[in-house]
Amino acid sequence: MTAALQTKSERIDVCASAPVKQLLQAAERVVQKNVSEFLLEAGINAANQTLADRLRFELSPAQRDEFQQALDRPVRAKPQLAKLLNAPGLLG
Repeated sequence: MTAALQTKSERIDVCASAPVKQLLQAAERVVQKNVSEFLLEAGINAANQTLADRLRFELSPAQRDEFQQALDRPVRAKPQLAKLLNAPGLLG
């Protein structure tokens, strides 16, 4: 069990329908955890998966070289992009 699961200082309340509660209780019995532990671990895993590509990305050596080359290229003026970014949007 990770430190995130061991240190408990905040409360999270969850409301669920009876069928969802029964499903969670069936799953908790299989993994031999209580519903809170089961939900917390599943939530942490889901949060890590959701945030993974926003926090870190990995490239092969060839992809890394190509990415670095793109970063090293001189900046070029893009008049159409500038026009788009300066034009009023749908909301003004």
